[in-house]
Amino acid sequence: MVEQGSGLTPGALAGMLGISPTTLRTWHRRYGLGPTARTSGNHRRYGPRDVERLRRMVALTAQGLAPAAAARAALGGPPPSPAADDRPALDARAARAARRGLVAAAGRLDEPLMRDLAGTLVAEHGVVAAWQHVFTPTLAELGRRAAARGAGVEVEHVTSAAVLHALRGVPLPAEGGRTAALLACAPDEQHTLPLEALGAALSERDSTWRNLGARLPARALLAAVDKIRPAAVVVWAHRDDLARGVPLDELVNGSDAVVAVAGAGWAEVATPPAVERLTSLRDGVRVVLRAAGRGD
Repeated sequence: MVEQGSGLTPGALAGMLGISPTTLRTWHRRYGLGPTARTSGNHRRYGPRDVERLRRMVALTAQGLAPAAAARAALGGPPPSPAADDRPALDARAARAARRGLVAAAGRLDEPLMRDLAGTLVAEHGVVAAWQHVFTPTLAELGRRAAARGAGVEVEHVTSAAVLHALRGVPLPAEGGRTAALLACAPDEQHTLPLEALGAALSERDSTWRNLGARLPARALLAAVDKIRPAAVVVWAHRDDLARGVPLDELVNGSDAVVAVAGAGWAEVATPPAVERLTSLRDGVRVVLRAAGRGD
């Protein structure tokens, strides 16, 4: 029994989750996802644990999981995280549903639900599939909306934060041996999320990496390569003026690392013949693994 006013009413919770009260009642009746407390007047109230279970249910069904299976997962905890190569494919229908779920939650600035959606996608389908089919198109769509309306930057930022949280939830591999990849932004480049995605995808493949982050001076990049001596160096730039500040000749001639560039900023920039141009996240994983002596 809880005091009058404690917890959320069914109507308030349905509105917060973006579902109808009828759906909430159906999930209660069919799957046992109802409130665990009532007020002294015998009114149903949803407590924090009830809310988290239902957030999980919304996240899983938004990805196309059948309600009965989603309810079992919501009641029993997160689904297991299979090995990267064993995850089921993310088909087009499920990807569209996941994008709709993320966009709807983003519009409400519901970051807890967005984290759940993003984290479940990564756990069930892997970083590469989640990034390519859901995260990138969702962020692009929100960016277009913000530009067209002249408002909504906060929606983009919350979405990026939720995606970053999911990527950083991938366990880091055990250290040992040569670092597979050194990841860095071009000088004055501030967009780091694509490098976070590459790092998380490498972690799924049990490959070690270091991310030197945004706005790394050219001299600092060269010093880091000399200290760490990675198998591969990947430099990100989303504009050509930023890409031109990267010391590619020194990187190629100063170490035995495979040097690769990524991002739209390199499209019109000439690079030394030895430099790899990455066209996708999957391509980045392949190049790094090959540089580290792994062909998988």
